[in-house]
Amino acid sequence: MRTRSLPALAVVTLVAAAALVAASGGARTKAPQSAASWIGLAGGPRPRVALGQRMIVVLKSPSLADRVARAGGLATEKQERSWTSAALASQNVLISRLAVQGIRIRTEFRYARVLNGFSAALDPRSLALLERAPDVAGVYPVRAAFPASVRGLFTAGSGHRPVLSLPGYDGRGVTIALLDTGVDRAQPFLRGRIAPGIDIVGGNPEALAAPKPDDQTRVEQHGTEMAGLLVGGGGPYGLAGVATGASVLPIRVAGWQQDATGGWSVYARSDQIVAGLESAVDPNGDDDAHDAARVALVALSEPYAAFADDPVALAAGGALRLDTLVVVPAGNDGPGGPQYGFVSGPGGGAAALTVGAADMRTKVESARVVVRVGLRVVLNRIEPVVGAVAPSKPLSLAVAAPRTAPFGDQPEAEGAALARFFDPGGLSRVAGRAALVDAGDAPRTAVADAARAGAAAVLVHGGLPSGSLGLDESAPIPVVDIPEATAGEILVGLRSGASVGVSVGRVSSAPNPGRGQVAPFSSTGLAFDGRVKPELVAPGVALTTSEPGTSPSGAPPYGTVNGTSAAAAVVAGAAALLAQARPGLDAAALRSLLAETARPLAGTPVTVQGAGRVDPGAASAAELAVEPAGLAIGRAGGRGWEGRQTLLVRNLSTRDLPVRIRIQHSSEGAAAVRFSARPARFRLPRGQTRQIPLRVTVAGERVGTAPAEGAVLVLAVGDQPLRVPWAVTFGAPRRDLLRRVSLSATSFRPSDARPSLLTLEAGRLAHSAGHDEVQALERLDITLWNKKGVRLGLLARLRDVLPGSYQFGITGRSPAGAPLGRGVYQLRIVAVPTAKGPATRRSLTFRIR
Repeated sequence: MRTRSLPALAVVTLVAAAALVAASGGARTKAPQSAASWIGLAGGPRPRVALGQRMIVVLKSPSLADRVARAGGLATEKQERSWTSAALASQNVLISRLAVQGIRIRTEFRYARVLNGFSAALDPRSLALLERAPDVAGVYPVRAAFPASVRGLFTAGSGHRPVLSLPGYDGRGVTIALLDTGVDRAQPFLRGRIAPGIDIVGGNPEALAAPKPDDQTRVEQHGTEMAGLLVGGGGPYGLAGVATGASVLPIRVAGWQQDATGGWSVYARSDQIVAGLESAVDPNGDDDAHDAARVALVALSEPYAAFADDPVALAAGGALRLDTLVVVPAGNDGPGGPQYGFVSGPGGGAAALTVGAADMRTKVESARVVVRVGLRVVLNRIEPVVGAVAPSKPLSLAVAAPRTAPFGDQPEAEGAALARFFDPGGLSRVAGRAALVDAGDAPRTAVADAARAGAAAVLVHGGLPSGSLGLDESAPIPVVDIPEATAGEILVGLRSGASVGVSVGRVSSAPNPGRGQVAPFSSTGLAFDGRVKPELVAPGVALTTSEPGTSPSGAPPYGTVNGTSAAAAVVAGAAALLAQARPGLDAAALRSLLAETARPLAGTPVTVQGAGRVDPGAASAAELAVEPAGLAIGRAGGRGWEGRQTLLVRNLSTRDLPVRIRIQHSSEGAAAVRFSARPARFRLPRGQTRQIPLRVTVAGERVGTAPAEGAVLVLAVGDQPLRVPWAVTFGAPRRDLLRRVSLSATSFRPSDARPSLLTLEAGRLAHSAGHDEVQALERLDITLWNKKGVRLGLLARLRDVLPGSYQFGITGRSPAGAPLGRGVYQLRIVAVPTAKGPATRRSLTFRIR
């Protein structure tokens, strides 16, 4: 624990950047293999968000976190205020210099603590100038982030609780900053453990759960749910959160904001999340971070954006240096890989503790479901009961279903009237029948609406786990999950006029066959720098927690939540327990111990679980800590390939420790990967740290298509082994990260109004070893050259590029802004991959008339 007494004018206009990786979420269904057809199909629906031209500019000048780290973690209040002011002053110098050149920057957020930079809407001219500025480290796109969970309802006794504790400790004295939507502080389950908050989104000075501006009956839910998992207590049947004695500082970085359709959706922007981390390390805003929260839970995810240098990932590193551990979800987009998968941002950052979701339920409920379309039986098998209220005897019903949209299209916005959702006959057509409902992003609302309309049962399609949608008095009917294919056949039958019926048998409870396994919706795959992510997993299926507002009976409402945000909340609570038990640990040590003492899940790949399931008891007893918590080895070229890593081993105990390093291989073909640690045995004095170089070589042929993987075990006599997971993938790096590169006109006059359009596809969605993987770019550069091969300058640069179709306007001006003279010129486009490997290069020739 830290203790302390400009350049030329732009020539390219960026016309559009349409990412192929759509902003869509929820539990991921299998994506088509074609990148183009993948648009909008990855996962469930997320709102379309218009981010405009917002960018985050990161400066090279040090932030407060950088200064404190250089000072060895020791700083006075006066020094910290001075360093914060110096970071802000460096921004003022840059902005003033740009103003002299006619570029006016209107900042939306200023950052000085966790990183040095600002966010602003930038036109292409400003963007190019900033990229060429010597004091700018990089300009990054602002992305949308969404709550990483699926909500449900609760009948007392039907939900599940995270079975996680550290006897004798409840997190008392520890503050957890919750970066999420607003929180309903009046919920009795939260017992006054919620401090007055900070609102980054705006309009709510105490960071309360806000109602939808055009529908006051709908209130932000996610923050209240996460708060219940963190500190809730005194609930029905002994329901409680993980760290009942801790305090939560709500920082509202997500909430109702206008989306691309002009309506209102719940989301956050990455520039708002960075601003939230600034507040987490300096809650009173006095430029001194001695009052930083011990733990920060960012319960949101940027879909597929597992970049190591994402601004939020960089900010998590700054928070760690200021002694705040940042815990983030891996995302809910399912399995991917073997190289890069579907881990969300900021989970790709080295400093963030990234958490996947495991299914730890002991029992599940199921029933036989028979669906008939006409005379044909299309389903006859045991299916999960996702609602807790079950029929006392077998139930046979006709089915009512939507007929307003083709199968596969999403229904209208959450809470849409059933008169629109079901057959045009109105709500009376649903009474006494089974209603077919798409789980979508709001199963709670859809099921409750169906029950109020008189439905006798609900068939849900969308992949909800068994028991994940307990129901209270607002929906006292059975709810069962059916396959997507069956839902499609029901809809086709209804539209053709066929009779459709369903029978739901008695509900039975049985041992959960998926117990101890990673949930199928939990995002997997390496981060873009080849790092193993997530580092660990935690319970994240059908967890019961608080909901905002009151139930129809006037009692406090409870709900079930599924997702990696719920799992991250469990780990953040565990971090509070560990921080109370061992107050001398700094944030880096908290992170290491939680990850490296996790219990491996049998039969589960390292790239899915990291080190395993969180175990705060084991973490509380560990005497060593190792950094990093997961190795970033990446792709090997084949036999003879060599890579290098470094372990930092720290003695946290009060005794000298003999330490031994051993390599564990846990996959087929992993033996072909050899490690050598120098030294592999050494004695580490108390309180001391030692760097251990690791040499990684490929000595044999690859076996199969899966990665070689395992763990580096760091052992001390009398202590448990610490596990640092590693994975190596194989094969030559891709050289096809640019495609369909073309100019709309190859001969034109200089014109700002009618530029020639440069169109290209950058990055790839590849299909390998049975999974899709996102192959993104670290950088996309467009430079201008003359016919003699002389480089005239940089026209445009994009960083952290997700696969997509991009378009640029070539105005016919030089990098200095002057019209180009007549003659022949060349555009050179360079796509730099996120991992080590050759860049993909393309060139186009054009003539200025």
